[in-house]
Amino acid sequence: MARLTRSLRKALALCAAALCLAAGVGADVIVLKNGRRISAANVKEAAGKVSGETPAGTISLPVSMVDYIERDGSVSSPAASLRWAPPRVSREGAAEAPAASPADTVDSAALGRLRREATGGDATAKARAAEAESAVGAREFSRGNLDEAMSHAARALEYRPESLPLLLDAAYLQLRRTEYGAALEYLQRARSAAPDSAEVAKLSGWAYYGLNRLLSAVEEWRRALSIQPDDEVAAALQKAERDLEAERGFREDGSEHFVLKYGGTAAPELARGILRQLEADFQSVAATLDYEPAERIGVLLYTSQAFADITRAPGWVGALNDGRIRIPVQGLSSVTPELARVLRHELTHSLVGGKTRGRCPTWLQEGVAQWMDGSQITPGSAARLLALYDRHEEPSLLLLEGPWMKFGQDFASNAYAWSLAVVESLARTGGASDIEHLLDRVAIEPNTEAALRGSLRFDYSTLSRFAGDYLRKNYAR
Repeated sequence: MARLTRSLRKALALCAAALCLAAGVGADVIVLKNGRRISAANVKEAAGKVSGETPAGTISLPVSMVDYIERDGSVSSPAASLRWAPPRVSREGAAEAPAASPADTVDSAALGRLRREATGGDATAKARAAEAESAVGAREFSRGNLDEAMSHAARALEYRPESLPLLLDAAYLQLRRTEYGAALEYLQRARSAAPDSAEVAKLSGWAYYGLNRLLSAVEEWRRALSIQPDDEVAAALQKAERDLEAERGFREDGSEHFVLKYGGTAAPELARGILRQLEADFQSVAATLDYEPAERIGVLLYTSQAFADITRAPGWVGALNDGRIRIPVQGLSSVTPELARVLRHELTHSLVGGKTRGRCPTWLQEGVAQWMDGSQITPGSAARLLALYDRHEEPSLLLLEGPWMKFGQDFASNAYAWSLAVVESLARTGGASDIEHLLDRVAIEPNTEAALRGSLRFDYSTLSRFAGDYLRKNYAR
């Protein structure tokens, strides 16, 4: 955001149909912080690890990835309590999956054997192969490898094309990949298999919302709630209905990469100028980040009052990106330099969010967006940050991972400046490629510090020292 938090498609996680492994009798369920549910037997917690036996072999996960463990209806938690409960999908025809090797990787030879048996085989052989592919896909998903997980999900559906759980798996993965049109294709097939499924309606709502088809999203969420109560869907529906009411009578325009809606106070000439500016910036931002979204990005232009009413953001927020770019343009008749900066900033949020699968911490989102929009550290902000750093009072990057909406204006100002200082120190030292690689790791690692260690060999403490030293060297007088 331009002076705001960014949580790309956070609501997507609130309605996720989790990938499921074949559930055996007496199996426990390991629930990960990303909502993933893993059925496993003999689940144990020891030495900072949670382990258990799954159809794909032994799985061992760091406690930091696990939210809680369900044991015969009870719950134990090695971490924070779960904020939402993904829908459970029953599986029929569960089958044996390939055994894991000592290196905790799936035995590719066994998987190949099941694939060969399924080719031209009977329904049982196909079911076994489908369950194996699904189990392997679930393993890849737990590791953050969405592309590999999707490949196995698609392969599983080749063997059982009408399976509701497999169709939901594939749709959920496509939603996580922000490929909403592809997700909708799977969900339409799932609806044919289960016309009254709340899970199908729930995920269909997110697919339509991602495609900027707000009315269809509202209809799907209403349908989901009529079938099964769900607090998160109810909250999403309330927000979408508020948006729908605000956008009643809006005009619509579009370009290759954007869908733009605007109220009567925004002139068509301003709307077209904004689209031209966004398209002019798109290629350079996408090239720097090495990412292009699969779908067009939604853009909304508001009056100042409508922006405040719809977003309910604090007064220091100048624009907002919650999956759609929302900008107040009251009083503007053309794209000013400041508006151009805001547009580039918000565009960066959209691409960073997509590249990281919605997992980017706010400090990195805001640091990268400022770096890309041309913002610079001023002598005043550098002196203020160095004074905080020398007193060990600089904003904690761990604290800055989450939402910023409740921050006061002074703290938010320091948070923006420190985030820019951190990103600028990395970009000026290692180049844009260091930022790109860090974002790639954020998409697949269990937490941001793991991504930092994997890409830059830093932890948060080292990164703060690095940024402080950079400020002293380049800005101290």
